[in-house]
Parts: sequence; C-alpha cells; structure tokens
Amino acid sequence: MTDESTALPDGYEISTDPARLDAALVHKWLSEDAYWAMGRPREKQDRAIATSLNFGVYEVPGGSQVGYARIVTDETTFAYLCDVYIAPEARGNGLGTALVAAIRDHLAPYGLRRIILATADAHGVYAKVGFQPMTAPEKWMVYGEQ
Repeated sequence: MTDESTALPDGYEISTDPARLDAALVHKWLSEDAYWAMGRPREKQDRAIATSLNFGVYEVPGGSQVGYARIVTDETTFAYLCDVYIAPEARGNGLGTALVAAIRDHLAPYGLRRIILATADAHGVYAKVGFQPMTAPEKWMVYGEQ
C-alpha cells in the first residue's frame, strides 16, 4: 500500500530489530523534545521499549538512527501507535509519513480491528496513510493524564 507520498526516501531504512535501537538517544529525543513525553524517566522509557514493538529509522550507509516509533499491541485486535519521533535535522523529507506507512503495512497481516494514536499537531502526517478522526469519540474514555 506504499505509494510515492508514503515511500521511504533514498538513503534511509526502517528496522524492527531491537538491537539496533539507540535507547539513550530515543530517551533524549522524547524526554527533552517531545511534548507528550517531556521529563519521562529513562527507566520508564527503557521499560516501554522492552515491552513494545519498536521501529527505528536509520541512515544508510552509516546506520545513524534518525527516527523512532513504537506500537503497543496484542497482535490480534488492537494497536496503539505512540512515541513517533523524527530527529529535527531529518525532518521535512517525508520520513514521518514513511515510518507510519511502514508501521501500518507491518501490522496489516495481523488483521487488527483498529490502530489508535493521539496527536496535538501531526494530523496531516497520519491522514496521508489513512488515519482519520474517530467517528464516535464520545464512546471512548480515558483514565489518567489527558
């Protein structure tokens, strides 16, 4: 389902190999630059990585990590896409859209009923790969921070 607008730009690759993740860099990005995770302790970030399906975006050649996202899922009915982050120096060339498209495509064989996410400012990125506002948000409830 990848088209030109969701294709990974040349010079980058996406991997789900947890051994490739730079956990310290991911923690720095999220705890210092992501509005939803500001101040998140390293221990919590490491636990989140350990219990999630992780996606890293890497430069090729070289292998420097320039992006990250994770999925919390039962791999059967539901997934929550979170912590999507592209390094500032790598933004603006479609990496975020390509990352989300790759995640969508990776999850497709599971036949999930829904994939959800929350965003304050990146609706356009997610809309490019098929995400849309909930049609009945009044059915959803939350416990904890909002």
